[in-house]
Amino acid sequence: MEVDGVKKEDYWKVVDQCYMCDLCYMTKCPYTPPHEWNLDFPHTMLRAKAIKFKKGEVKTSEKLLASTDLHGSFAGIPIVVQVANAVAHNKTARHLMENTLGVDENAWLPELASKRFRSAAPDSQAQQVVDGERTPGKVAIFSTCYINYNEPGIGLDLLKILDHNGIAYTIVEKEKCCGMPKLELGDLDSVRQAKEANIPVLAKYARDGFAILAAVPSCALMFKQEIPLMFPRDADTQLVKDAMWDPFEYLMARKRDGLLKTEFPQALGNISYQVPCHGRVQNIGKKTEEMLKMVPGTTVNTIERCSGHAGTFGVKKAYHQQAMKIGKPVFKAMATMKDGSKPDFISSDCPLGGHHIAQGFEVNGLGAPELQHPLSLVAKAYGLK
Repeated sequence: MEVDGVKKEDYWKVVDQCYMCDLCYMTKCPYTPPHEWNLDFPHTMLRAKAIKFKKGEVKTSEKLLASTDLHGSFAGIPIVVQVANAVAHNKTARHLMENTLGVDENAWLPELASKRFRSAAPDSQAQQVVDGERTPGKVAIFSTCYINYNEPGIGLDLLKILDHNGIAYTIVEKEKCCGMPKLELGDLDSVRQAKEANIPVLAKYARDGFAILAAVPSCALMFKQEIPLMFPRDADTQLVKDAMWDPFEYLMARKRDGLLKTEFPQALGNISYQVPCHGRVQNIGKKTEEMLKMVPGTTVNTIERCSGHAGTFGVKKAYHQQAMKIGKPVFKAMATMKDGSKPDFISSDCPLGGHHIAQGFEVNGLGAPELQHPLSLVAKAYGLK
């Protein structure tokens, strides 16, 4: 069927089911540059989402789901955390959430942390700054909402790795959500507000010669690609873009500078590792895989395919089962190593994607290997935990 045979109202089904993974632009679409049509399909979908949002056609429940700083404001408050986490595991409460907020009652949900990363982070132990040919010797950590509010242990493991390698770090003075959840809704005004809060702060670190690290791929991508595309003439935005690193991109560049420790006393066994979409879109290569393969006694089974989680998409009632279906080839591919053995660990740079994969293993009866973030695996290999 040609496009002119598709009903106009059906176009919106495509818009609603596009979760901005950007992989069509990278790997599938034949009409990207240098083709004369110069088609950027993901950002065409973003324009449609923005129109829909401006027309008031996005539900309040979806807006609430994308308000990560609002959810996270309760993290670190003991009684509130206990109640919120209990609700997330209560069948009756989850059924109510499904009916009122559109959150699928069977979808995995993150717990709130009892102590936020920004509060728990210790001071850097490095006594001096050692710059490399490719890398600044000091790092500013953009915490990200998820690591700050939900899994601070991932961020703390990153700090252990930096300390172990004598890399000075500081936690960014203040931050808001990077804006990715709002971008996926088409709420560009909120993205602008996030940019206006974050960019002036981050630009100061960039000017002072810091590498800026964000341990969630979507957050790093926001500063590397999405905000610069929205504000191409903003000098500070471009400065932050150039200073932003994925943690493993930075660590492997540090290795090429001869400034990374490569002695790993702890073998990791079999790891099935998924490269998340927003990691691939950064065009940095398989830096996480490269570092994991440096660990003696470790075999890595790398899968380059979408897990299906895609931010809020995978937890919505309307799309959760579809997200599990999208992820099924990934779950199955990760369940068996190349030699037919089973993985000891499953891992993804995207923390949410990792939990989605773990749920896929459980639902499909594929075993129960331990879920660990790659940063946590490296900290373990270094003997730091």
